[in-house]
Amino acid sequence: MSHIAFIGLGNMGAPMAHNLLKAGHALAVFDLSDAAVQGLSSAGARAAPSARAAVEGAQVVISMLPASAHVQGLYLGQQGILPHIADGALVIDCSTISAATAQAVAQALAARGLAALDAPVSGGTAGAAAGTLTFIVGGEAATLERARPYLSAMGKNIFHAGASGAGQVAKICNNMLLGVLMAGTAEALALGAAHGLDPKVLSDIMGKSSGRNWALELYNPYPGVMENVPAARGYSGGFGVDLMHKDLGLAAEAAIAARCAVPLGELARNLYGMHSLSGAGTLDFSSIIQPLLAKPAGYGSA
Repeated sequence: MSHIAFIGLGNMGAPMAHNLLKAGHALAVFDLSDAAVQGLSSAGARAAPSARAAVEGAQVVISMLPASAHVQGLYLGQQGILPHIADGALVIDCSTISAATAQAVAQALAARGLAALDAPVSGGTAGAAAGTLTFIVGGEAATLERARPYLSAMGKNIFHAGASGAGQVAKICNNMLLGVLMAGTAEALALGAAHGLDPKVLSDIMGKSSGRNWALELYNPYPGVMENVPAARGYSGGFGVDLMHKDLGLAAEAAIAARCAVPLGELARNLYGMHSLSGAGTLDFSSIIQPLLAKPAGYGSA
């Protein structure tokens, strides 16, 4: 059993922390949401009054936060936890952030003699709950082996992408492709439905054809096609539109830095940006189909 500080108990972080508890580890948890902290403390974690208090004496520190600014503030800010992390502790950040931020945090931790990994995840909230996440890891190979027991308690697949920041680059590439696939899947299903096709039948056809993809088969965006996905519950929960827009923005920044063209990634970023501005920012990203299903006023009238 290890003493772990877990900071960030959102849609992904909370189930990940629960799986560490199930694996027998002792957790001190912190989140800005009192309800999220209460959910973990009810399951046996110790509720910490602050992030600083959570990391005191912890052998492992795990963070799961929304964006680069949050991670930089947590570790390197004026009220950051860097000086309060115990000597010899292992630090694993599972947030999806810029590679530059991940590298800056890793360098600051290394200056204190602390081992660190950037380990963003793929697999969604269902994977987080089931403990089947994929971890995409940047950092030293020896540090990854040290972290493997904790990652294995939360996930099924663990990939070593390379040095610090490499996990973030790989995750950004994956999420850019996911955003493009979801937008394209939504367009195809909306087009078929507009011509009178049953979207479930169309999904089955494409699932056995060359249009087959993860969004279509496991996270279908059309309401009523699939159970236990956000489209079946009004697009609540899951991976938010604003988070997808953020990740597509990271991909755009990475493309600029490498002088690399990502025209479909940029188009997807703009689509999700407009969807967010319409008021859908907190909905699951599969709700990108909603504007395609809305008929203009007077459509079909004489």
